[in-house]
Amino acid sequence: MDKAIADFINFISVEKGLAANTLESYLRDLRGFCGYLRQNDVKGFEESTRDHVKGYLFSLQKTGKAKATLSRNLASIRSLYQFLFQEKLICDNPCIDLESPKLDKKLPRVLSTSEIGVLLEQPDGLQVSGIRDRAMLEVIYATGIRVSELMSLDIDDINTEAGFIRCTGKGSKERIIPLGSMAVRNVENYLADSRPKLVRHNGESALFVNQHGKRLTRQGFWKILKKYGREAGINKAITPHTLRHSFATHLLENGADLRSVQEMLGHADISTTQIYTQVTKRKLKDVYEKTHPRA
Repeated sequence: MDKAIADFINFISVEKGLAANTLESYLRDLRGFCGYLRQNDVKGFEESTRDHVKGYLFSLQKTGKAKATLSRNLASIRSLYQFLFQEKLICDNPCIDLESPKLDKKLPRVLSTSEIGVLLEQPDGLQVSGIRDRAMLEVIYATGIRVSELMSLDIDDINTEAGFIRCTGKGSKERIIPLGSMAVRNVENYLADSRPKLVRHNGESALFVNQHGKRLTRQGFWKILKKYGREAGINKAITPHTLRHSFATHLLENGADLRSVQEMLGHADISTTQIYTQVTKRKLKDVYEKTHPRA
């Protein structure tokens, strides 16, 4: 079973060009399922049945796993069996017509424009790291890119003169996103006054680097963001995705069309982007109830 999983991971890595984080997620899910099968004396995937798949999902549910986790695990297992069936390594696919758990739709957590303003003012513009941090926060809020995409940016991916960035997202899909004047100004400041003091080797291509002159990691950015969130006195759980959600919501609130926001976010399906319209509708309802004399 371990070899089958390794072959599958190699297949989706080469054929689909999935990000390393996605591959790790697949591997983690499938190893968990594999462990369950072994506990039930199943020696190979050809011996597994539909009941094994359902039993594993039920075991996850009993441990309190969220519906989203169950759905993701089933998606991983379904993809594996589809691969094994196509490769004629199994005779039957036990996941055929197996329904995913219905997910509870949660509205994304966003910051208000005033909270964003306070957050972006936190980095110390007199410090090398503060100049870098302000540039990073401005870019991620100005573009709505994922933290992994932000950390993957190279110097050649940003054009401050034209005002855009080139971003490579999920499935190695490239997109061009406008960069606002505030972000441009802070990136130019970072490139002129901060990055040269951090980088120790001329060959470093990363746009944003750490104190050692190497590409900053996602974990590094998380720590930086949490620090400034505390200093800003924002009593909300702030993650890099909170800034992405805020970017999309604020654009829609100010009249941007859904298709444009979809393209900037890099969503393959517009239904993924439509969740943000629920946030703006909720805000409209709040405004109405507070201001209409007969609400």
